Amino acid sequence: MLKDKIFISSFASISALGNTSDEVWQNYLKGKPLFTSKIFQGEQSYVSQLNKEGKLAIEDLKTSNNRYKDLDNSVLYAIASARKATKDSLWNQNDFGVNIGSSRGATSLFEKYHQQYLEEGKTAALASPTTTLGNVSSWVLQDLGSKGPELSHSITCSTALHSILNGAAWLNSGMANRFLVGGSEAPLTPFTIAQMNAVKLYAKYNKEEQWPNRSLEIDKSSNTMILGEGASIFCLEKQSTNAKAEILGLGYGTEKLVHNISISKDAQCLQQSMKMALKTAGIENVDAIVTHAPGTRKGDWAEINAIKKVFKSKLPLITSNKFLIGHTFGASGAMSLEMALLMLQNNHFIENPFYENDKNSTKILKTIMINAVGFGGNAVSVIISK
Repeated sequence: MLKDKIFISSFASISALGNTSDEVWQNYLKGKPLFTSKIFQGEQSYVSQLNKEGKLAIEDLKTSNNRYKDLDNSVLYAIASARKATKDSLWNQNDFGVNIGSSRGATSLFEKYHQQYLEEGKTAALASPTTTLGNVSSWVLQDLGSKGPELSHSITCSTALHSILNGAAWLNSGMANRFLVGGSEAPLTPFTIAQMNAVKLYAKYNKEEQWPNRSLEIDKSSNTMILGEGASIFCLEKQSTNAKAEILGLGYGTEKLVHNISISKDAQCLQQSMKMALKTAGIENVDAIVTHAPGTRKGDWAEINAIKKVFKSKLPLITSNKFLIGHTFGASGAMSLEMALLMLQNNHFIENPFYENDKNSTKILKTIMINAVGFGGNAVSVIISK
């Protein structure tokens, strides 16, 4: 079990789902995919973008401080969400740590400055400081005026849930009493889309398609992954009078790579992380699982196989949110955690249209597991409870 109890006292996000918890929850209840199209290199592709209000909020943030105009969206999304989360948490002491990760970091700025270098043989003075991975956490720390520690990391698509592990470790060590954690991603750039097309994971554009990302559909004929942008941030602390949930269990796992982007058929890394999370929580089952399930044929199938291996005949309710907002890379675990928190708060399970749960399964939600897995054969599982 965890050395000390750790609570989530507040959380906030920005994505295609919205900019407030109420708006996000209403979009989950509607269950309507939030995809638009964008042209990259002359071809239309599905993407999940911030809504109109979210984009305006980021523009306002960018113009509110002269230094912010040079920051990448991945940093601005994190700042916007962190401001809301810390305000709602009632933290009034600036002694908290910050660990907000990103899979790709400032990819838009990096592409911009690299193109400038190719064309001019030189680049701008701010090219280096604004494209470092540490930008996300350091600017959030600066914006909020905290004197606590800050660290950044990239562990591909499990990045955000690794920040939960890191925050818990700092709290349990006694080196910090509060930690701001989460993930932020702004990957809707030409080079990033080209990379996903190169590995043949991206959904083919078809304006007539009702469900572009068929996350958790096990027998789909092709990969249907779609990229989304956004950030989701959480306030962790050991003592809370206004806790939204308790972090009951944490687990991680790795497996030997066969291919750079693949995991085993039964996702051994996820089996390890789920078993560890259950062990640290001191329980044998959970009421529901928010899966990683990015919409790829092999990835979705492997995760379901792993869940069946761990839970056997007592399968929890299973769902995901990527059929609505796509895959936000390093922020995806945080977006899934937000979904789980909202389901707990409202005691309402959000069904995924491509996975049929046992009709006899309980709909009373007390414990929910969240999974994330990334390139490199790594996985993280987090269990939260009321």
